Amino acid sequence: MEDKIKNIAYDVKEVLIQNKIELEEFRLKYLSRKGLLSTLFEEFKESDPIQKKVVGKSLNELKNTIEELFRTKQIEILGEDTNESDAIDTSLPIYTSQTGSFHPLKIVEDKLVDIFYSLGFDISQGPEIEDDWHNFGALNFAEHHPARDMQDTFFIGENVLRTHTSSVQVREMQKRKPPIRLIMPGRVYRNEAVSSRSNCFFHQIEGIYIDENVTFYDLKQTLYYFVQQFFGQGTEVRFRSSYFPFTEPSAEMDIWVGIDTPEQLRLTKGTGWLEVLGCGMIHPNVLTSNNIDSLVYSGFAFGIGMDRLTMLKYSINDIRDLFVNDVRLLSQFKGV
Repeated sequence: MEDKIKNIAYDVKEVLIQNKIELEEFRLKYLSRKGLLSTLFEEFKESDPIQKKVVGKSLNELKNTIEELFRTKQIEILGEDTNESDAIDTSLPIYTSQTGSFHPLKIVEDKLVDIFYSLGFDISQGPEIEDDWHNFGALNFAEHHPARDMQDTFFIGENVLRTHTSSVQVREMQKRKPPIRLIMPGRVYRNEAVSSRSNCFFHQIEGIYIDENVTFYDLKQTLYYFVQQFFGQGTEVRFRSSYFPFTEPSAEMDIWVGIDTPEQLRLTKGTGWLEVLGCGMIHPNVLTSNNIDSLVYSGFAFGIGMDRLTMLKYSINDIRDLFVNDVRLLSQFKGV
């Protein structure tokens, strides 16, 4: 190795650097990450301790010689160059790289997963492009149900962009035997008008629990626990009866937002309440369609709108703000 150092030192003394091209060639040959100096230092690391004592000083002297020659020629050449725009302006400020942050929707999803995981729910995911059976047929949708029409569903040939993450529940019921306790987060699509409170795509987290003797009481207590963990103690909620083909009885749950500001009035259509999820007891037809004995097992299901939860959690007044990638918004979630 000592011979290599002597040979390189001799070559450096003979080098002529007269312009920027030769200066860059010199830098690449000797000072770049794959240059001769880097190669020598890598070899030096692998040397035995005795050899390190012998060549360490010579290697550092060579390094100082090469760096000093490069700096000297760099100043000479840039100073003589008539094209001042290529010169390095050492007065320019240094801009440090900006670290990114998690999207608020991802933060909310992770929080929901943690809450339901603590209740024993596993997580599962499925495809966003579905066939009619998994998206509608296995979920007790009638053949001519309005949701099948173009007004509500985006069709891709004979398939659809899934309108809910309930399609994942179908796939899991066909693979598993009760007890089943799952959450299924993901993006869904519906042919709806875009406004401050709704979009043609949004994010859901579906949940199901199927076992013997599961009741509506179990459903309500699960959702009460979720609300208290996510929003805090004392959060006002209400259940309203509703209708879904795949649950019976069915309900929707609202969160009290308030009527104190114009934004709250607009978001809640003047009521103060904002719907955040639909839920109910899984319809016996759905269990039967997926080879689960409805005389032995019962279960509940819920679908939470993560976009609206994010809006409520972080006081975002327009759902569209979540998808414009405005750095002024996203940078507020560093360290959240």
